[in-house]
Amino acid sequence: MSSRKGGYRRGKQEKFHHQDRQIDENWTVRPVDDHEHVRESQEIVSTPEPDNLESTSSSAVPLLVPESISRYQKGAQSRRNSRWANRNRVAQMGKSQVVRKAELGFAKEEDSAGSFDPTLNLDLKNDKNEVNKENKEKEEESIGGSRLKEENEVVDVGKRLEELRIGVQEPELSEEQLKLNDQLQEDELLALESIYGDNIFILDKQNELRSFQIYIHIEVPSAIMITTNLKSHDTHERRDGDSSKFSYSFKVEHLQPILLTCLLPKSYPSHHAPYFTISVQWLESKKISDLCFKLESIWKEQPEQEVIYQWVEWLHSSTLSYLGFDHEIVLGPYGVIRHTEDKRAISHSISPDVDIPSMKSYNDEQHNENFFRNIHECCICFSEFHGSEFSRLPCQHFFCNICMKTYADMHIKEGTILKLKCPDTKCGGMIPPGLLKRLLGENEFGRWESLMLQKTLESMSDVVYCPRCETACLDDEDQHAQCSKCFYSFCTLCREKRHVGVACMTPEMKLLILQERQNSSLLKGDQRRLEKEMINELLSVKEINRFAKQCPSCKMAISRTEGCNKMVCNNCGQYFCYRCNKAIEGYEHFRDGNCELFPAEEIQMWEERMNARQVVGQIQAQLFVDRGHSCPNCGQLNAKVGNNNHIFCWACQNHYCYLCRKMVRRSSQHYGPKGCKQHSVG
Repeated sequence: MSSRKGGYRRGKQEKFHHQDRQIDENWTVRPVDDHEHVRESQEIVSTPEPDNLESTSSSAVPLLVPESISRYQKGAQSRRNSRWANRNRVAQMGKSQVVRKAELGFAKEEDSAGSFDPTLNLDLKNDKNEVNKENKEKEEESIGGSRLKEENEVVDVGKRLEELRIGVQEPELSEEQLKLNDQLQEDELLALESIYGDNIFILDKQNELRSFQIYIHIEVPSAIMITTNLKSHDTHERRDGDSSKFSYSFKVEHLQPILLTCLLPKSYPSHHAPYFTISVQWLESKKISDLCFKLESIWKEQPEQEVIYQWVEWLHSSTLSYLGFDHEIVLGPYGVIRHTEDKRAISHSISPDVDIPSMKSYNDEQHNENFFRNIHECCICFSEFHGSEFSRLPCQHFFCNICMKTYADMHIKEGTILKLKCPDTKCGGMIPPGLLKRLLGENEFGRWESLMLQKTLESMSDVVYCPRCETACLDDEDQHAQCSKCFYSFCTLCREKRHVGVACMTPEMKLLILQERQNSSLLKGDQRRLEKEMINELLSVKEINRFAKQCPSCKMAISRTEGCNKMVCNNCGQYFCYRCNKAIEGYEHFRDGNCELFPAEEIQMWEERMNARQVVGQIQAQLFVDRGHSCPNCGQLNAKVGNNNHIFCWACQNHYCYLCRKMVRRSSQHYGPKGCKQHSVG
């Protein structure tokens, strides 16, 4: 059996204005009774891979390349009636997927074990064959269950159409009228193929009757709110007659499509309408039945004419307004059994646990497809590229691959990987490791991993490095550590050999002892050179400590040149107080009075740098507040006193014009007949 897919026609591209698709979610909660519980259900959907994946290589697929066809279009053929599509083909699809994964995993493990003894390697292969066999059986069971579920659903659609056809007595038509109807049906299907392209699937004839499926994407006016009212059921009724409820809402811009399946009788379009079913993932059967009756009324308004195009366009543009979902879609109700006699209405709405993630996932997929389909501008280089040449971050900011690679290479080269975040200055979101690996390559990504490990270890207060082999060690409660590589036991305070019950030797004492040993004639050349290097290192540390302090987190030496006592370490990003050398978060540390934010000597130096003119300008700005205006350079408040429009800012010591608020370099060039008036009233 075979099926014919609709012809491809590039339609009008959907414009993608809004890239920030963070979902707005609102919860409204009421107290839940102790005896009440919420029923939960889960659904696992597994779609087999296409046939051509059996011969596909195992190369990695780029993370940001979207699927050209949505999963709802891909899975259309697997949802057909068993008499419309070949079941063996579905079985082959599932089998090729399992074999491909098993072969791929076996090849990787075989390569990694190629350096072992052949006998051990053979045993290892046998073990792996058994594991792969078990995994294969599990995957075949999962795929078989999913395939059986899909086939049952599709068979149900076929049975419904067959029951609808049998339940109607079709009129006897002449041979000429049958040929005319057949030609009109063929022309109508060709027109639908050219209009809807990949969204329509023409199926094989059954009993000489044409049939097809078409996916109808609902027109959504911007973002629409989805709300579901959840109810906690209990066997014991409450006294007030009401049970605990809570609601959950979120916004989407794309809704899962409507699946319209039609079977064209021989009397269509001259006498009888097409037999059809409507299937919707998120809509209850009662509302789907309302849509079916509306399609029936459209046929009655224009009988003996082709009606499928009018049906599709109406479902596309008027479904939400007809159901009263202009501004908000209310899902459910759930947990209520409804017996709908309309066989044309098929609802796949199960529970909020299934419907809500499914709607969110489809909305995200459509966003990605629209993004990769359109042209965008990079916020760094301001160049325009196709969507596939951009890197999108979890924070929804996107930049071209060239700028992202340059940005990542710069931080990897400089070692500032803690600053390797979203390039947007107001964001600071993380960059996924998978994206970094794709941008950097294997070698640079390995360097990023080693630097990240090093920075992480340095930020841990209980991690120290062995003074002999530089291996990371854990510090115990007694400030002692033992290296796991060279087994050297040392003191974590002075980095010398472990000395229980003896105080650590200060750097000054150690320096004095080493300097005295240099005069000894018993030292050999290598030992003398080694101790000389230790002396130089201690002198360097001593000199650095005169003008710097160590970060309390990573022990990096930091010197303050000017400003306040709140310091930040560029190595690990830790904030600390420069006076007491304690780790801090905000400015609360300076409000208790123990440490001042600005040192007294800094305030004194700043006051000494202020001349008399600055003091006068500051006093005038405080006295004449009604005449105050901000400096265009620093924003400090200044006051115009008298008629002179040439203002001197007391804060930044720059000159500017009071009338045009522009900086003045030379007054002779700015003021004059062709410029501003230097003296004016007001």
